[in-house]
Amino acid sequence: MTSVETALPLSSRPSVYQETLPVLGTLRLLPLIPEADSDLLHGWVKEERARFWGMQNMSRDEVRDIYSFVDSLDTHHAYLISVENKPAGLFQTYEPLQDPVGEVYQALPGDTGLHLLLAPATQPVHNFTPILISGLIRYLLSDPAKDRVVAEPDARNAKVIQRLQACGFELGAKVQLAEKEAQLVFLTRERFERV
Repeated sequence: MTSVETALPLSSRPSVYQETLPVLGTLRLLPLIPEADSDLLHGWVKEERARFWGMQNMSRDEVRDIYSFVDSLDTHHAYLISVENKPAGLFQTYEPLQDPVGEVYQALPGDTGLHLLLAPATQPVHNFTPILISGLIRYLLSDPAKDRVVAEPDARNAKVIQRLQACGFELGAKVQLAEKEAQLVFLTRERFERV
């Protein structure tokens, strides 16, 4: 899966969600621990492949401080993705009505937002991304009050936009956020259950 390990053994950390995924094995979402996980995250975000994440030039301490701030919020959450007890990525959720993106589209109370940064793969697995994203969406929609998933990748990130569309997301408008032009994408509960 990945070449960098987190400071704390993943198997001993509590999870907010667990599911056995076909082919991949056990998916667990672990609340991010900013201090313990900042070396791992910094290693991921400084890579060229993560340029759209917008943290390439940040120090380890700056990355830690950003996730400490996220950890202080009730409306935004960051999780370390564990697949078979190996770090597989960073998953963030947010309430669009309490986020700047909610100012550029008509956010609804049933919306839930996601950000996803996959770890670099050392052993690529066929269909890893769509299988993983399906598990993450099941987690988001496990809240019966949520019925639409929203994401806003950088509009230049064609690879991610195509991957989200392949997972059932539909294109919305391109919008200007403070740090980027974003491509809104949406996936309703009804569409997810049909795909």
